[in-house]
Amino acid sequence: MKMHVEFAGRIERLPEYIFGRLNAIKMERRRAGEDVIDLGMGNPNDPTPQPIIDKLVEAVYDPRNHRYSVSADGIFSLKREVARFYEREYGVRLDPETEVVCTIGSKEGISHLALVLMEAGDTAIVPTPAFPPHVHSIAIAGGSVVTVPISSAPAMFDRLDELVGGVRPKPKLLVLNFPHNPTALTVEPAFFDRAVRFARRHGILIIHDFAYSHITFDGYRAPSFLQAEGAKEVGVEFSSMSKSFNMAGWRVGFCVGHPDIVGGLARIKGYYDYGLFMPVQIASIIALRQCMDEVRKQAAIYQGRRDVLCEGLRRAGWPVEPPRGTMFLWAPIPEDLREMGSVDFCLMLLEEANVAIAPGAAFGEGGDGHVRMAIVENEQRLRQATRQIGRVLRDRRAAAKT
Repeated sequence: MKMHVEFAGRIERLPEYIFGRLNAIKMERRRAGEDVIDLGMGNPNDPTPQPIIDKLVEAVYDPRNHRYSVSADGIFSLKREVARFYEREYGVRLDPETEVVCTIGSKEGISHLALVLMEAGDTAIVPTPAFPPHVHSIAIAGGSVVTVPISSAPAMFDRLDELVGGVRPKPKLLVLNFPHNPTALTVEPAFFDRAVRFARRHGILIIHDFAYSHITFDGYRAPSFLQAEGAKEVGVEFSSMSKSFNMAGWRVGFCVGHPDIVGGLARIKGYYDYGLFMPVQIASIIALRQCMDEVRKQAAIYQGRRDVLCEGLRRAGWPVEPPRGTMFLWAPIPEDLREMGSVDFCLMLLEEANVAIAPGAAFGEGGDGHVRMAIVENEQRLRQATRQIGRVLRDRRAAAKT
């Protein structure tokens, strides 16, 4: 007889994973031979730049690289290259020994850092809608989350000041993410100046998720949190090679900034993993050193896809606002169909248009009534997707009139 398994409370408290239900339906349709266009997940479909692949192959053939990594927090030569990258790109100086730690993607790093900083009774502030791990990592660590609606300064900080005064115990952490997933909201450097002043005023640490640092459009350049004066004294920034360098499956990220926070993350990683595969770390050095032209070309590809998607949706009778960054389009559900809610609306498009998109409800408070579309398919497929969406919207509207 199978023994009953009782999960820990931290697992039972996690909400339903809405993406799991939609993914199951998507895979079922594909097994039935349907051509589903998947705009649901921000999973790059373009190849990793060739110099990175070539360096990986070279490093794989050296048996010295087959052993455990020297340290769970990254080899020194990679951390040094991250420091050089930040100085070159943002004018920020980092000590590779104490202010840089390598992570297995930013998601792993943020999740483990929550274990370092949070425990039962602690509270973190997360603007919402939010990338789910920003919320769930706090919950798994035993902490509580309070939310404010996502917006740019000064509106959000006015809300934050009011919130902190009414929350007991005082929040310990503020999680930021710009360019933002899922809403694609972008900010100017003054936003982070305000964030640092907020952190100092209230004694609250800041984590900034900078996963979409170089996927920006129309001449906009996303600022780093660490460019703000005093930022390294109040928090850290996570960056990732997944999106900008088309290295999602490689799982390479970094946490940089406040040396005590960086050191705490390095310490806990020593208990959980042995670090990244050495050839991946070596290839990542080449990426940071030689491949920024490829990163800029990739951003231009995403901009072209954004324009195709926005124009196609406009022609379909669903006008949307083009974002300045990320690989996502965040769109309000057409008003005449909004009462369906985002989950049922996405299920409808999956079943009737064979297009998979993400429901805003999966991103928490304020998300329902919106959907997120990932611009990961090529322009031809995006045109096909908008034609199929347009057909369904026209059919629905015609039926409503009869």
